[in-house]
Order: sequence, then C-alpha cells, then structure tokens
Amino acid sequence: MMVTQTLPLTDISADACTSSLARAAIAPEHAETLARSLKALADPARLRIISIVAAHAAAEACVCDLTDQLTLSQPTISHHLKVLVDAGFLTRVKRGTWSYYSLVPGSLNSVAGVLAAV
Repeated sequence: MMVTQTLPLTDISADACTSSLARAAIAPEHAETLARSLKALADPARLRIISIVAAHAAAEACVCDLTDQLTLSQPTISHHLKVLVDAGFLTRVKRGTWSYYSLVPGSLNSVAGVLAAV
C-alpha cells in the first residue's frame, strides 16, 4: 500500500529577486584593475619575492639577495620582478651594476581590503 503525504509549500515569489546587497558591489573598472593586481600576485615565486623584499632591512632588497633565496634562474627572477614593478607593487632603483627593489607603500592595501571584505 502506498501512502501519499502532502508537504507544505513555501511562497518564494515575494522577495526572491528583491533582496538588497549587504555592501556595494565592485565597480567594473575597479574589478579590471584589481584582477590585474591579483594576477600579478597569483604566482608562488612572486609572493615569495614580495615577502622577501618586505622582510629585508629597510624593506629593500638587491637582486643578489633574491637569487640567493629563490631556486630560480636569474632571468626568471628578473621576469617576476618586472611583472611586480609593472603592477605597481615594487619600485626599482639602480645603483651601479645592481638593482634594488622596494615595496611601494600602500600597494597591497587595495588587494588586502577586498580580500578582508569577503
């Protein structure tokens, strides 16, 4: 014998599409800029470079300091440094034959702010 049970229905039509956002959504132009920044950081070697530079004395590191700590070739490290400079996370100063990199003050704030708000 089959028993039929009637389940109560919930009216979902009332407020299903009219819910308000808890906070403002990211603007399209800001999303583009942020995506480029996140793409620049989305590499383990680049994250290490950022942390090495930030942890170094005066938050400045020579290329020679980076090659000593990373298991990458010098051309690969130079490529990663260029990406980080182009993205606005690092600045480069040439002294003699060596280049010194430092973290741009506040450059990680926009990324940190978006990640903290999620």
